[in-house]
Amino acid sequence: MSTLLEPIELPDWAWERAEVRQALRARDMGAVFRHVQQYAGASQARIAMAAGMTQARVNEIIHGRREVARLDVYERIADGLRMPDDARHLLGLAANREKRAGGVAFDLAAFPEVVRVYAAQGSAAEEIQQQARAAQQLDVLAVRGLGLIGLNDSLLRACLPREKGGRGLRIRVALLDPESEALSRRAAEIGESAESLASGVRLAEARLRELADGCDIGVWRYKMLPTWRLIRTDGTLFVGAFDAGWEGHESATYKVMETPHGPLFRGFCRMFEAVIDGAQRTV
Repeated sequence: MSTLLEPIELPDWAWERAEVRQALRARDMGAVFRHVQQYAGASQARIAMAAGMTQARVNEIIHGRREVARLDVYERIADGLRMPDDARHLLGLAANREKRAGGVAFDLAAFPEVVRVYAAQGSAAEEIQQQARAAQQLDVLAVRGLGLIGLNDSLLRACLPREKGGRGLRIRVALLDPESEALSRRAAEIGESAESLASGVRLAEARLRELADGCDIGVWRYKMLPTWRLIRTDGTLFVGAFDAGWEGHESATYKVMETPHGPLFRGFCRMFEAVIDGAQRTV
C-alpha cells in the first residue's frame, strides 16, 4: 500500500502518451495531475506533498479553479513527479542535469516555443488582436506597416488605447527607411516602384504620429533589407518572413512563446533591439 512519503513514479510509457504530452505543451497542470492520478494511482494528497503544495491547491488546479503561472512552481512539480528530461522540455524547463557544452541534442518537437503555425497572417489575425488588447508591450517590425498598424482598419490599430495616457501600453514600431537603398531593393522584389513604397512608409509614420498624444509610442526607420516580420505582445511573438516571392502578410506565421530556456523568443527579441539601436527615431 502506498504512503504519502513514497515518491510518485509514472511508467515511462505514460509520459509518452499523446494526451500527457499535449497537457505538458499547454502547461495544463490540471490535466497533468489527472493523468498522474490515472497512471500512477496517486491521490491528491500525494501529489500535493510531491509538488510542495497543499491538497486544497491541488484540488483547485485539477478542477480548473486555479492555474500555475510561476516558473518555480513548475520546477517543483517537475521535480516532485520525477519527470524525465523530455517531459521537462515539453513543459519549457531545462533538463534535470542538462550540460551546457557537449550535451545531448534533443528533438525540436520537445521544445514548446513554436506552439502554432498559421498559413498566413490573416489566419492568425483574431489571436494577434486578442493578445494585443491585453498586452503591456507591443513591438512591430515591418516594411511600411500600413496593414499592421498604420491605417484605421489595420490589424492592430483598433487594439490601441484611445484615451490620453492609454493603459500603460508601450508601442515600438520599426519601419524601413524610405530613403534607403534597401527600400529600393525591396520595391523591386515585390514589383512596386520605390516611390510608391516610400510613400506608404511615410503615410504610416504620419498616421502613427497621430497616436503620440494618446499613448506611449515610438517609431524608428531602419536601413537593412527586411527579412523578418515581427509582432511582439509581451511574452508572445508572431513571426513571418519577407522574401522576393511574397510580402510579409502572405508568409506563414509562427506563434512563438517565451520559455525559460528557449532560444527563438530571446533571439528575435535581441534582433529587434539591435534594429532599434541602429535606427533613426522619427516619432
